[in-house]
Amino acid sequence: MNEQTAKDPSASDDERPEARLERAVRAAEQALIEFEIAVETFRVEVENFSRLHHQKLGPMYSRLDELDALIAEARAARTGDPEDLRKARDARALVMPMPGVDELFHDWLDSDGISDDAGAMLTEQPVRPPERVRPSEEVRRLYRELVRQAHPDLAQDDAERTRRDEFIARVNSAYGRGDEPLLRELAEEWAAGPAPREERPSETEELYARLEWLARRKELLAVVARELEDSAIGSMLRMAPEDPDRLLEEIAEQLLGQVSEREAELAGFAE
Repeated sequence: MNEQTAKDPSASDDERPEARLERAVRAAEQALIEFEIAVETFRVEVENFSRLHHQKLGPMYSRLDELDALIAEARAARTGDPEDLRKARDARALVMPMPGVDELFHDWLDSDGISDDAGAMLTEQPVRPPERVRPSEEVRRLYRELVRQAHPDLAQDDAERTRRDEFIARVNSAYGRGDEPLLRELAEEWAAGPAPREERPSETEELYARLEWLARRKELLAVVARELEDSAIGSMLRMAPEDPDRLLEEIAEQLLGQVSEREAELAGFAE
């Protein structure tokens, strides 16, 4: 009976060590690309959720701060107590000054103050959907394919890296807007562009240096991922990854309840 030893079908007894190392580098590159896609996808989701959070809930947070200040001032006016007066000053200091309000509320404010949409949120009336939404599944698929194909780390020279960097910047911008038609156009543009040159064998030292760079890059991305996950918005998003809009609705309901309680408390000082 002949005995056979199991071997890697892609390997041979006389295979150069550099070839095995090169395969390891390619595998590490692909793994890094997948990790970058995951981090970038979560970053876009955090950015969009943060924008939606500010747009939908910002006016209510502002209203709560204003009510807290009014309540503290009414209490201080009634008691004249130095401690109540101090608390009233502190509460008023927490209210956002008007010059910075537009930076937080974006299109919720107009020249006449709080816009109709913001007012509708405070009165539980329907509001128009915000412009920024989470990327659809198809948008995510297109983005993943484009990043896999055009990632700058696959470049073989500086000119090719520059071309890929500029192209990926356009891809990221379209992905951030959830622009599916533009992503399709970019996919066609890339497919029609110059084909990447076949990679030449690398020297052992260069391959080891590449592996070290990939490891450092992954460590940096891991730091970015942790910061995103640990941020206030990231933590909220992870509470409801499949339906973040519902989470916003629940928070809005809680804030509306707090607004009603504060308004009732303030009305009590006028009696």
